[in-house]
Amino acid sequence: MEAKHSERSHAKLSASSSARWLACPPSALLNAKVADTASDFAREGTCAHKLAEYKVNKLLGHNVRDPTENLDFFDGEMAECTDSYVQYIAEETAKYHQPVVMVEQKLDFSSYVPDGFGTGDCIIVADEVLTVIDFKYGKNVLVSAESNSQMMLYALGALELFDILYDIAEIKMVIFQPRMQNVSEYTISVTELTDWAEHTLKPTATLAAEGKGEFQVGEHCRFCKVKATCRKRAEYNLMLAQYDFAMPAELEDTEIEAILEKADKLVSWVNDIKDYALSQALAGKRWRGWKLVEGRSTRKYTDENAVAEAVKANGADPYEHKVLGLTAMQKLLGKKQFEELLGGLIYKPQGKPTLVPELDKRPEWSSAENDFMEED
Repeated sequence: MEAKHSERSHAKLSASSSARWLACPPSALLNAKVADTASDFAREGTCAHKLAEYKVNKLLGHNVRDPTENLDFFDGEMAECTDSYVQYIAEETAKYHQPVVMVEQKLDFSSYVPDGFGTGDCIIVADEVLTVIDFKYGKNVLVSAESNSQMMLYALGALELFDILYDIAEIKMVIFQPRMQNVSEYTISVTELTDWAEHTLKPTATLAAEGKGEFQVGEHCRFCKVKATCRKRAEYNLMLAQYDFAMPAELEDTEIEAILEKADKLVSWVNDIKDYALSQALAGKRWRGWKLVEGRSTRKYTDENAVAEAVKANGADPYEHKVLGLTAMQKLLGKKQFEELLGGLIYKPQGKPTLVPELDKRPEWSSAENDFMEED
């Protein structure tokens, strides 16, 4: 096996943000003007990637240094998740005879996207199959590999490296998201990929690079850095004002349906506006009719150990005693022992009915089948 490495970098038209700029081309240059702010979640993800990279390289037989002691974030969950990632790669490589494996490889797809490049977590090429694997440590948004533009861009970059050397017929794209028990696999032919690249990707990327095209509102707004001040998004959400906040009983069914379609996006937009206004106020901006005040807070102990000792010295027990939660218990016992000891003592209660779009993959609720349920 062979492994190569490159430093992570960022491009204006990055693969990771491609879902947004493909849907809303002019957002690309606007986002490029706003500096990135690294959250704890992002830093945690970076640490997980460093650990995963080390473990994969170790699997490949390379003499690499363990980064664990220098990581800002590390715990048993991260160790377990990266172990499962490496196990998956080991199983994939075992399918082939002398596969080429590249780790944290810089991929150039500038033939289709101006100055386009990204970093592939793991690339495996053997026989007629090119496998592109992306390790995602996030646990809030489930990511699918199906028609995933980020993965398709990585695939184009990997194809650029190997197409001359190998007779590649199909590309397997994999999202490995261990904290959500999600391993999403999607296979596409080289012909399908290059057709998409020529007729959809290339013309849209050209518009995005020039700041042209039409603004569009959708799920891609979630990670847009200018979403709070975007006029198109404001116009879309303010369309609800036409209903003049009428009582639900006074609205037609079609109006209720139109509101349901936009409700979650409207709430998200309002919260984004409030967060933006607060950040600007903290930076010194004065909003007419508004002022900064100190929010409510709760009392806290200055030293929990000192509190415990003082209470014990007074003859009382300062601790509450309860059974560990499921996640903490599994960490304490380990997955295998957890299942052996407690598998038969765990159940998953029925969830409450929730109204969702028809495209949601969950089966439809049947009131007749759930009449027996106890109310909370």
